Amino acid sequence: MILTVATSPFDDQKPGTSGLRKKVPHFKQPHYAENFLQSIFDVAERDAGATLVIGGDGRFFNREVIQIAIRMAAANGFGRVVVGQDGILSTPAASNLIRKRKAAGGIVLSASHNPGGPDGDFGIKYNIANGGPAPEAITEATYQRSRALAEYRISDAPAPDLSILGETMIEAMVVEVVDPVADYAELMQTLFDFDKIAAMIAGGFRLEFDAMHAVTGPYGKAIIEGLLGAPAGTVVNGIPLEDFGGGHPDPNAVYAADLIAKLMDEDGPDFGAASDGDGDRNLIVGKGIVVSPSDSLAILAANAHLAPGYAKGIAGIARSMPTSQAADRVAAKRGLPLFETPTGWKFFGNLLDAGKVTICGEESAGTGSDHVREKDGLWAVLLWLNVVAERGESVKAIVESHWSEFGRTFYQRHDYEEIDSKAAAGLIGSLRDRLASMSGQRFGTLVVSEADDFSYKDPIDGSISTGQGVRILFSGGSRIVYRLSGTGTKGATLRVYIERYEPDSTRHNVAPQEALAELIDTADVIGEIKKRTGRSEPDVIT
Repeated sequence: MILTVATSPFDDQKPGTSGLRKKVPHFKQPHYAENFLQSIFDVAERDAGATLVIGGDGRFFNREVIQIAIRMAAANGFGRVVVGQDGILSTPAASNLIRKRKAAGGIVLSASHNPGGPDGDFGIKYNIANGGPAPEAITEATYQRSRALAEYRISDAPAPDLSILGETMIEAMVVEVVDPVADYAELMQTLFDFDKIAAMIAGGFRLEFDAMHAVTGPYGKAIIEGLLGAPAGTVVNGIPLEDFGGGHPDPNAVYAADLIAKLMDEDGPDFGAASDGDGDRNLIVGKGIVVSPSDSLAILAANAHLAPGYAKGIAGIARSMPTSQAADRVAAKRGLPLFETPTGWKFFGNLLDAGKVTICGEESAGTGSDHVREKDGLWAVLLWLNVVAERGESVKAIVESHWSEFGRTFYQRHDYEEIDSKAAAGLIGSLRDRLASMSGQRFGTLVVSEADDFSYKDPIDGSISTGQGVRILFSGGSRIVYRLSGTGTKGATLRVYIERYEPDSTRHNVAPQEALAELIDTADVIGEIKKRTGRSEPDVIT
């Protein structure tokens, strides 16, 4: 039976850059998840009897909300729900399934790289029919609907056992439980030379993939240890756990320190990689070198043609505004278009659909291509392995060769987490107030050439996004960018991005902290970070 349940609206269901994220206890309030799901169903375009993909990263509360979503989909006119076995489905795999099944969209349950567990984070994101995150028009409509919602619809039938593959029925809707890895693994085999990578591994090339007890464990085991023949144990922390084993599923130098330490050891593996909670981010480590996400994007764009799926070359490159300008130099030298967008993968969707770009990336460890409409951690790992196998060089040699050809962009992101929201807003507000008078100001040896608050006009649909981050540009190409993150669940996260271009190869081996020292000091002076937040140093540097 389909029930209509009376409810009252919540005033805090405005999605951020990657859906709605809150602490688990917040989501467990009566009607909270149901209200948001109903708001999505009310505004999302679909035909009667449409297909919906549902999956998540396995974090705490994932299974319960999937069951709610299935029962609500049945009550809201969907004809079929495709759900990953045990509720598991990485974000890029969900994007692939939406596209392959020609679904109306998908519900992705994840808080990405945020911590899990009973007191951890949870999230709900809606992806549209192209497989990508809902654009701002839909997320804003969802929010407005949530503020006026008076009822939601749900079936009183129990959700099926998600551990059993196959089809069952709820009301008039088919629920299809699928192997979460199979379709994704099939797609990867069309893009990369698995035989060549497998031969490299069989020849003694050693690697380690840290799944961080998150969603990519089953994918890594099936593809890296299975199809590519890497020894058992190559994938570590490979069992998805509701609390990620008590760890933080963010593949950066802080939370993947053990992996990095192994690669810094002379007897360690040749290649290391990690992915995050929902499988859309990546960390690449070579023996003796950690590859920055911005450099990784540039290097993959420059070498993508070495993989079979990109042998004809790429159409263009897109990067988020805070991502370093390393990719710009690849685009300029190769005669490719380069698009600078706001942060959030949804901004790449129109460019990809229009065939304007092939490779996209964000500095927050997200890289991807036109194979899906999400960033894709394991895809990046496999493309790196394909490049290494084709070039026959170490990761470090490939990176240094890239710097020699294109110059090195020294780059860091400084995160100030869970700071007072009012203080954070005051800091950004003060910067915006001073932008008009900043050009020409000198800070030590640095002279401001331009300062603005980044805005973006989508070249495909003409939509405009404003207030996307304060940029301070200096003569010579250095930059400082300030923006507030939309992925946290408590307080505010201030992110400060610092970069300097160095064309002289004799200076490429300077430590980033040294190369960026004056800019780091200047970032505090201009942003008044210590004065306004009380923080003398960032919580995380990546």
